[in-house]
Amino acid sequence: MGMVGGGLDAFIGAVHRRAAAFDGEIELVCGCFSSSPDKSKATGHALYLPENRVYASFEEMIMTEKSLPEGERMDLLSIVTPNNLHFPPAKMALENGFHVMCDKPMTLTLDEAKELAEIVEKSGLVFGLTHNYTGYPMVKEARAMIKNGILGELRKVVVEYPQGWLSKKEEDTDYKQAIWRTDPAQSGAAGCMGDIGTHAENLAEYITGLRINELCADLTSFVPGRQLDDDGNVLLHFEGGAKGVLHASQIANGEENGLKIYVYGELGGLEWHQMEPNTLKYKTQEGQRIIRPNVGTLSESAKAHWRMPAGHPEGFFEAFSNLYRNFAYAVKAHMEGRDPDPLYDFPGVQDGIRGLAFIDTVIASNQSDKKWTKFVQ
Repeated sequence: MGMVGGGLDAFIGAVHRRAAAFDGEIELVCGCFSSSPDKSKATGHALYLPENRVYASFEEMIMTEKSLPEGERMDLLSIVTPNNLHFPPAKMALENGFHVMCDKPMTLTLDEAKELAEIVEKSGLVFGLTHNYTGYPMVKEARAMIKNGILGELRKVVVEYPQGWLSKKEEDTDYKQAIWRTDPAQSGAAGCMGDIGTHAENLAEYITGLRINELCADLTSFVPGRQLDDDGNVLLHFEGGAKGVLHASQIANGEENGLKIYVYGELGGLEWHQMEPNTLKYKTQEGQRIIRPNVGTLSESAKAHWRMPAGHPEGFFEAFSNLYRNFAYAVKAHMEGRDPDPLYDFPGVQDGIRGLAFIDTVIASNQSDKKWTKFVQ
């Protein structure tokens, strides 16, 4: 694996590296870790990479790695930059024969997302997107239960993602994570809704198997002087008639990372909290049942993504690792000329398009005087 972004002062780069290395399927062999050659070199040194595999630009890395013998050059590229720097290296990597794993949102704009989808299809290569919450075993179990009709016809979906870390104008400090996420040139057209609202949208569609077909959104920038939204409330209509509510906020004072989802059908309901990821609640009017990993009968999908004996907690890193492991399996299958096992799934380029379409639709709805806005994809 090669990496673009993820210098020593970046949070998510280290997460990607640890997740990729977790199962021994992927080895980091090169990188361009910063737009600063000195910072890239320092990161490479800290990661014990040889100097000649640490590059000053992603263009140099892709073309130099392409010239190396097969078995020595990188096989795939992991992109962990701010949003505005997702599309250029992804496009160049795919066009030069490298598989790509990209952080979300997939691109800066919906037009870029659609163009990238065409490039992926033309290349025939593997593309993954790190909507990491889909990697949790209990999320897989919830998806399987709904697919098997345990809840009956779905009626209501509530997904919430409150954080509080941007309650103050952190972008006026030297806090790098706040600076780029609140800058339209780097983050894109949305702030909170692009950063975490897309996670909520993706989780709702992944678990239910339903697509959002129209919505009604209200976005706010509560912190004075902030350029992008830091809070959003969205009413949802799903295909098939289910209704929903999505709210995401980064000014929810005191909240950490409170992603939660509730799905209700004619026969029962499900509830999952990201901060208590090993518990899935199945509820009916007769009572509720707690579903835990490795306890009782679980779906094959849930079992394939659970790593520890019962009672041993696992969470964020393991779920992130599940995505990289599954991606590695798909790359290996591609190399061997066979179809990947669908049991080991991961988000892809179409999920990326849905995310950018969600952002555009939410913004259009917020600016419209109409109650409902059709999904723009």
